[in-house]
Amino acid sequence: MNIAIVGASGAVGQELLRVIDEQNFPVTSLRLFGSKRSAGKKYKFRGREIEVELLSHDSDFSGVDIAFTSAGASTSKEYAETITKHGTVMIDNSSAFRMDNDVPLVVPEVNAQDALDRPRNIIGNPNCTTIQMVVALKPINDLSPIVRVHVATYQAASGAGAAAMEELIRQHGEIHEGKEPTIEKFAHQLAFNLIPHVDVFTDNGYTKEEMKMYNETRKIMHSEKIKVSATCVRVPVLRAHSEAIWLETEKPLELSDVKKALENAQGIVLKDNPDEKEYPMPLHISGKDPVYVGRLRKDLTDPCGISFWTVGDQIKKGAALNAVQIAQWLLKNDPKFKVVS
Repeated sequence: MNIAIVGASGAVGQELLRVIDEQNFPVTSLRLFGSKRSAGKKYKFRGREIEVELLSHDSDFSGVDIAFTSAGASTSKEYAETITKHGTVMIDNSSAFRMDNDVPLVVPEVNAQDALDRPRNIIGNPNCTTIQMVVALKPINDLSPIVRVHVATYQAASGAGAAAMEELIRQHGEIHEGKEPTIEKFAHQLAFNLIPHVDVFTDNGYTKEEMKMYNETRKIMHSEKIKVSATCVRVPVLRAHSEAIWLETEKPLELSDVKKALENAQGIVLKDNPDEKEYPMPLHISGKDPVYVGRLRKDLTDPCGISFWTVGDQIKKGAALNAVQIAQWLLKNDPKFKVVS
């Protein structure tokens, strides 16, 4: 496959390089693109150095089969036509097109087939918190349709990019030295703190991040029934997001059936042994591929309610890995690509 990465120098771009290699994704040629700041940098991939090209409207994507884009919504919107006009499939990690009716929003474990219907040659990679949640919701929804979800997220600094991770580390050092912590990437000091504010607030009092979880979940799961109420919180963790989820199904479910469904589900590891203090934690999940589920229990206030806890690596399954898994699914199932898979 001839592939490209747009935004190659960012946290997700760098993770894409690693994931493509880890997954043994078939690469004939690889091109890297970036802004003026990153153009000219060189990165090693499978034993050779590749120089980052400056992304412009003169950039030629003819011959590129799949382009992974992770350079922000404004860049995706500006260069989408440049990237896709010769038939390149653009798998976009930004929020630019996620809710467009003619752009599929795909999590392979949930709605892989949607990737085949892409009139604009664009496939949306969902928000990291949504990806993690719907992977866990899918096997339960298959047992009985979910009608309501309440979720509180515990989002690591990685969700705001590499510079945000560096800021968290720097803040701890500055506080240890008795200095005022540097605050640039977050609304407040993150070290030794929690910030119940991810993205900007909307008119209804929810943030854009919280509304993404509401809207994207319904689109991915093809359900107008599911109502999602989210509170998104930034926590002083470097990498891997956590979520506390309560859901209500149409009919009561046996916990044993839910546990079995999660154990057998693609992309999930059930780690749920409270007697031995075994449950998912971001400290242990960073760098791993699956979504981990634990603390599974019946809700005490509703016979149709289930509560559980999930942890997933935001940069991996929440971004780069999901994008690569979309591409892998296309290679196996899309007539356009099956000839080369």
